[in-house]
Amino acid sequence: MSEVRKFTKRLSKPGTAAELRQSVSEAVRSSFVLEKTKVVEPLDYENVILQRKVQIYSDPLRDLLIFPIEDVSISVIGRQRRTVQSTVPEDALKKAQSLFVKECIKTYSSDWHVVNYKYEEYSGDFRMLPCKSFRPDKIPSHVFEIDEDFEKDEDSSSLCSQKGGVIKQGWLHRANVNSTITVTMKVFKRRYFYLSQLTDGSYILNSYKDEKISKESKGCIFLDACNDVVQCPKMRRYAFELKTIDKYSHYLAAETEQEMEEWLVTLRKIIQSNTESLVQEKKDAVESVQDDESSTQGKSENILESLERSMHPELMKYGRETDQLNKLSRNDGRQNLFSFDPEVQRLDFSGIEPDVKPFEEKCSRRFVVCCQDFSLNLLAQLSDRSEGGPTNVEPFFLSLALFDLKNNCKISADFHVDLNPPSVRDMLLDNSASGAEGTKGRSPGESLAHGVPESCLRYIKRGVFSVTDPHVEIFLVARVEKVLQGSITHCAEPYMKNSDPGKTAQKVHKVAKQVCSRLGQYRMPFGWAARPVFKDSQGTLDAEGKFSPLYKQDSSKLSNEDMLKLLAEYKKPEKTKLQVIPAQLNIVIKDIPLDFTNCVTASYIPIKPFEKSCEDIAVEVEELVPEVAKYCYPFTVYKNHLYVYPLHLKYENQKVFAKARNIAVCVEFRDSDEADARPLKCIYGKPGGHLLTTNAYAAVLHHNQSPEFYDEIKIELPIHLHQKHHLLFTFYHVSCEINTKATSKKQDTVETQVGYAWVPLLKDGRIVTLERHLPVSSNLPPGYLGLGDTESRKQPSVDAKWVDGAKPLFKIRIHLDSTIYTQDMHLHKFFQYCQLVQAGAKEVPGELVKYLKCLHAMEIQVMIQFLPVILMQLFRVLTNVTQEDEVAVNCTMVLLHIVSKCHEEGLDHYLRSFIKYVFRAEKPSGTQAKMTHEILVLSMATILKQSADFLAINKLLKYSWFFFEALAKSMAMYLLEENKIKLPRGQRFPDSYQHALHSLLLAIIPHVTIRYNEIPEESRNVNFSLANFLKRCLTFMDRGFVFNLINDYISGFSPKDPKLLVEYKFEFLQTICNHEHYIPLNLPMTFSKPKLQRVQDVNLEYSLTDEYCRHHFLVGMLLREASVALQDNYDIRYTAISVLKNLLIKHAFDNRYQHKNQQAKIAQLYLPLFGLLLENLQRVASREALYSCAAASSPASRDEFICSFASPSNRSSLIADKDPACGAALPNGHAIKREDSKGSLNSEGASGSPDQSENIRRSSTRSSVSHCSRLDQFEIRTLLMCYLYIVKMISEDTLLAYWNKFSPQELINVLVLLEVCLFHFRYVGKRNIASSCMRPPGPGAPGCPRRLAVSPAAGCRVHDAWLSKHTGTDRKSQTMPALRSRAGGMQVRLQHLGSLDTSFTLNHNAGTSEADIVHQALLEGNIATEVCLTVLDTISFFTQSFKTQLLSNDGHNPLMKKVFDIHLAFLKNGQSEAALKHVFASLRAFISKFPSAFFKGRVNMCAALCYEILKCCTSKVSSTRNEASALLYLLMRNNFEFTKRRTFLRTHLQIIIAVSQLIADVALSGGTRFQDSLLIINNFANSDRPMKATAFPSEVKDLTKRIRTVLMATAQMKEHEKDPEMLIDLQYSLAKSYASTPELRKTWLDSMAKIHVKNGDFSEAAMCYVHVAALVAEFLHRKKLFPSGCTAFRKITPNIDEEGAMKEDGGMMDVHYSEEVLVELLEQCVDGLWKAERYETISEVSKLIIPIYEKRREFEKLTQLYRTLHGAYAKILEVMHTRKRLLGTFFRVAFYGQTIAAPFEVL
Repeated sequence: MSEVRKFTKRLSKPGTAAELRQSVSEAVRSSFVLEKTKVVEPLDYENVILQRKVQIYSDPLRDLLIFPIEDVSISVIGRQRRTVQSTVPEDALKKAQSLFVKECIKTYSSDWHVVNYKYEEYSGDFRMLPCKSFRPDKIPSHVFEIDEDFEKDEDSSSLCSQKGGVIKQGWLHRANVNSTITVTMKVFKRRYFYLSQLTDGSYILNSYKDEKISKESKGCIFLDACNDVVQCPKMRRYAFELKTIDKYSHYLAAETEQEMEEWLVTLRKIIQSNTESLVQEKKDAVESVQDDESSTQGKSENILESLERSMHPELMKYGRETDQLNKLSRNDGRQNLFSFDPEVQRLDFSGIEPDVKPFEEKCSRRFVVCCQDFSLNLLAQLSDRSEGGPTNVEPFFLSLALFDLKNNCKISADFHVDLNPPSVRDMLLDNSASGAEGTKGRSPGESLAHGVPESCLRYIKRGVFSVTDPHVEIFLVARVEKVLQGSITHCAEPYMKNSDPGKTAQKVHKVAKQVCSRLGQYRMPFGWAARPVFKDSQGTLDAEGKFSPLYKQDSSKLSNEDMLKLLAEYKKPEKTKLQVIPAQLNIVIKDIPLDFTNCVTASYIPIKPFEKSCEDIAVEVEELVPEVAKYCYPFTVYKNHLYVYPLHLKYENQKVFAKARNIAVCVEFRDSDEADARPLKCIYGKPGGHLLTTNAYAAVLHHNQSPEFYDEIKIELPIHLHQKHHLLFTFYHVSCEINTKATSKKQDTVETQVGYAWVPLLKDGRIVTLERHLPVSSNLPPGYLGLGDTESRKQPSVDAKWVDGAKPLFKIRIHLDSTIYTQDMHLHKFFQYCQLVQAGAKEVPGELVKYLKCLHAMEIQVMIQFLPVILMQLFRVLTNVTQEDEVAVNCTMVLLHIVSKCHEEGLDHYLRSFIKYVFRAEKPSGTQAKMTHEILVLSMATILKQSADFLAINKLLKYSWFFFEALAKSMAMYLLEENKIKLPRGQRFPDSYQHALHSLLLAIIPHVTIRYNEIPEESRNVNFSLANFLKRCLTFMDRGFVFNLINDYISGFSPKDPKLLVEYKFEFLQTICNHEHYIPLNLPMTFSKPKLQRVQDVNLEYSLTDEYCRHHFLVGMLLREASVALQDNYDIRYTAISVLKNLLIKHAFDNRYQHKNQQAKIAQLYLPLFGLLLENLQRVASREALYSCAAASSPASRDEFICSFASPSNRSSLIADKDPACGAALPNGHAIKREDSKGSLNSEGASGSPDQSENIRRSSTRSSVSHCSRLDQFEIRTLLMCYLYIVKMISEDTLLAYWNKFSPQELINVLVLLEVCLFHFRYVGKRNIASSCMRPPGPGAPGCPRRLAVSPAAGCRVHDAWLSKHTGTDRKSQTMPALRSRAGGMQVRLQHLGSLDTSFTLNHNAGTSEADIVHQALLEGNIATEVCLTVLDTISFFTQSFKTQLLSNDGHNPLMKKVFDIHLAFLKNGQSEAALKHVFASLRAFISKFPSAFFKGRVNMCAALCYEILKCCTSKVSSTRNEASALLYLLMRNNFEFTKRRTFLRTHLQIIIAVSQLIADVALSGGTRFQDSLLIINNFANSDRPMKATAFPSEVKDLTKRIRTVLMATAQMKEHEKDPEMLIDLQYSLAKSYASTPELRKTWLDSMAKIHVKNGDFSEAAMCYVHVAALVAEFLHRKKLFPSGCTAFRKITPNIDEEGAMKEDGGMMDVHYSEEVLVELLEQCVDGLWKAERYETISEVSKLIIPIYEKRREFEKLTQLYRTLHGAYAKILEVMHTRKRLLGTFFRVAFYGQTIAAPFEVL
């Protein structure tokens, strides 16, 4: 920043925090006083709508003025559950006593509360609109001339399908037709000739290389232009001469005498018939003219009426055309211009926030494990029934779990499966001890678990596992257990032997039967198997994977840690020493199908969909997720499980019990330590038993005094836990001896109690789950929980008998999986304190603050898991704050801490879900307490003003969205629940709240505008979230107050802000302007007082006045900021223009406002944009656009175009003077190299200079940005698109009222803008689009066209704007030749654009496909067509509205000139076939409306129109040719009518001149397409009934003859187009032959000058200019309008006498030269002579101009001229001194002799 802002200076000095705070507040306050004076105060919105209520409600478009009612509502959405019923137990809330548990239960059972904004879809970017028709379903395809195949160039076959067909054909020799070679020197070429008759009756002789009719004729002779044919044997044998009307000859020679005779007879017959018909026609014409004069004396017929009487259907159709019909025709099938905008086409949703979803249960990678069968190699038929096959001889039990080898942990709970067939299960039922566990019969009223019969849940074989972080090192482990029998080795041995399996099976079965009956409830480890689960980290299941063999379980390697080591060993099979038990384990892993049914949760709650049949139920297996924040998610369902893992008992040293070897651990959960206390039935049972039991046993290790355990006991915890809840472990010695002879008494002593251990569940009121080492007591005294601590253990106690001196012998681990209990101490204490306060305990000052501060130490995973509960409690505390500011601030600080932590972990979407669905602003309990939003605003402002804690401030700024969203929801709920929404807006919120909001805004501003560099992310975030909040406030609050807040905020920015701050400002404005009711907020209605002014003035506010900005506040502010931004550098301009365009796109597609009257009213709001564009017209109408647009038939027209909106000055220096950088940067000290009117500034100087000036400008500092810096192609197109949308949509009355306010000069500028639209959106063809996309990067790419100076829409657009991302900054070589170095400007632009998104169609790196190019061309074509039609609509309306002004001075006025230029621009810029039909219709209307402009006075308009129409007559598109031919015919007919049916001499002459010009430009040859057009014109003349009786048809025929004559005379020009010397020579000859016809001679001299300039021959060009000026001077001298004729130029060149040859005949009848024309030509001479360095002759020309200037008293021009003379004389002195001037000397060489001439013949 070049200038330090006032308050920045103050802040820079060091000082204490208090001083800093003071300085910030003062700085902000004073800066607002300073800035506010410049800013318009917004209107008091609420007051205005109240005062104007009647006006608003009586407005037919009141929908645009009124906010809809019921805009905001609250909806309660039922919580979506996965399960059939709620997971929360029915009486949970009654049972719960802890505040934390209560809040958790409320959270999981409450519904979502959402604030609905009815029109929210309309409150974002245009991409969010509900409208789905941004892009038309089918994009129409348009035909363009430029895309037509070049191969179709001249299709000669069409000339052979003529009326009489081919009359004669054969070989002839033809002489070359160069008039400079003498007759005797003619060189003959053999050609094949076709003589044929055309449809209009005329004859043509075409020559080709051979008999085949090739693509292009080598020449043609029109016989109606010939008047004789004679033999000429002197020249060559069998030669004959065809003489033409204008004494020009064609020499032909036959190969034999007979052939010659045949040709002569045929040709003479044709010429004779032509002559006779011509005489007859003239005779008829003379008679008809006489008749006509006598018959039309009393009445004059309208030309349209006479067309209606025409017999020709086309002419009759034209006769019926009216402006209204043309307008309706144009409106048919129109497209929305914005549909083809690249951003709309791309519809990139990347920047749009995704939909916020409610909290859901975590969705991990899930799969189902189906357990089907487990069999070992000992099988036997156990059942007498025949249906059962052989089965295992004893029961086996499986438990499956997932192990993660990478992270070295078990990651799922155990899934227990019983695959034993019924016959094997029966072995266990005999066991009296386990009888309670499972009886076979089921009573009819069996118990249900959550609505599912328990019997269906007993033998579940499908388990659903879930994995949060899938990878290849996750294994599914199956542990196999059997009934306790003895040692593992002893039990496995029979299965591992191979001898006599039948006998062994019976033996094993017999033993097993006894064991099951006695020890059925005890298990022992047997074996294990494992298999991998995933193929990769994406979670692809390894479906082909198989289980490993069943390995024998090693009794010393039982723990999970040992299992992980075994898995690592299993992964390396070559090293494994594991013993294998032969077995078949049939377990399948599958993906969960879409129609997965009958699944229950880990708590046995059925999941949707659940069928009543309850067959084949699957159960979810709990995932043990690592306690890492990224895997955590907020709990949404009730779950309260405790997993207990007995790990190890060290009993080898105990002396209390004699027998303690086969140790079983029994786990119970009790709620009392009294003697008669019973265990609770809350432990999940094993398959086959009850779902919940009172105890669970761990697997027993045979003869092991220090056993390890791997069992997992799952407990359903009660809702309310108290101090007495504990786990009790009872140890038993199990007797495994099977003594069949023993008495039954002995049999009963299976288990002997050998100790107890216990652990209370709560410590300090919360569950502690660390690994615990417990002492073991040999007895269980009443009140044993009191003996748990270390102190009591050391004291000798009679009650407890500790084993091994109370050493910690028993190791256990507890895992809590609960969504209602927390293990976090800080959270627990905070809720505990809140509960005390709620219960009525007296608050200790500072105590709550202490607990709040402690919450900062809360674990991140706990914070996320209980996020809704914690946040709601904090908001509750915040709301119930009485007068303690410290509590509110600290509470907000905790909120801030939580929010920042969630963001850091990338879990901010949970916060969004909380705000949208969970957050509810509860009513404060205290009478004096404020609402949540009131307290929150105050505490936010307090934190921002605490300058000491910058870390907290930065966090608050960075994550401000959360707090603003909470404020908005709180405000909405307050209004709706308190029913305050029905109050007037001013009364809804207390003044204190408005004041607090204002102070919060003031607190934010310095952090954005001063600290933006230090904290870019934070300042951007707060800028955006504040904008969103204020946008919401516009829905809730007093809108005038919110406008003031917006105003204050924008005032904080300065015009000299750096780029970043300007971006912030526009981002803020864009967000505000995206409000769903943006249109009503701007009040598009009349504010002026009708009594003071005319009505049409009243209704229009069209400039950015203070009044306008006050009445239409938001749009006014946006347009004001945009107008300032347009004077800034590229990045800032781009930002502003994009915001504006996106807003207009949104209006265009908003389905609420699709009626044309609504769109017109919206467009009217943006009227000041017109003024903005007109102010920047010179920047929008870049020089290339001006020159291309202004290209017309005379060189002067370009300058007139520029001058039409430039200040008057000498045109020769206009361009250089405007931009000093241009002249300075060019070689040779020249200003821009000026070319002819149709040039495209392809010279190096011209195309180099604009960007050099841009370069200089861009490198300058921000403060010295040039007002006239050029706009980029992309910017111009975007601005013009906005302009065209407004022009198209705005009502005609408004547009006319707007135009009526303009001065004549401003009106011309309005028209220039329309012309510029046509230039910038013109279609450049598929080839150019493809080349601009595919041109290879890199310097000096060969053959790169010099595109930048004239590069039109697609090239620049696709390249410069939307593709640079892919091509980087080296791409300048693609748009300019390598020779021109213009590094800076382009580079800057490309680097910026490199950051933009690429277009959806074209991707440079990936290669552009044909389809992409076709699509891009399709879009460009549609844009060009729609722009054309919009401009046509506008110019047609303009023409109707300003007809009087246009007709002034017979149509010769600057306004008419400009209107006509636009009509011509349509033709020049190559429109689509569809658009051209409408263009020709408009031109027909234009000619008939303003005939005097064309047929009276100066010929410029008629000449220019003829030139362009004739160009269209050669179009490759047949419909265009037909339309052009018809228009040319109507032009002649109008001229004929205008002269009262005497003649159409002017049009006749101008057409001949135009044909000559086109030939000179090599834009026309005698090709078949042009011939077709001439035929069409002749056919019109022949069939136009009202004209039949006049001389008109014969004159038309005469004109076509003359045209054909000219074509024949100039036939060689096409051949010599690449040989400039020869081309000039031919043109010189033609100019000489037209010495008597000034206009035609001038045409050829102009053409020669043009070619000379192109070749850099400035001296020759200057001489041509001198000859043209002399010609006009001679003409004026003869008319007595100028004192001297061509003789005045003799001192310059002695050849000037050639110009005295003009004749006083018909050739001069329609020549309209004047002194003004001569002055222009003399100025051109001065310019040309200066370039040619002929300084001495400049004074001779000046002597002729000076008297005219003096007579007119044009002193400014005199000054300029004398300055030029001074420069010329100075140059003469300089070159005389340096002798550095090389003037060429030329010699003319003629060759004689046939052998010499032959090589120079061009084929």
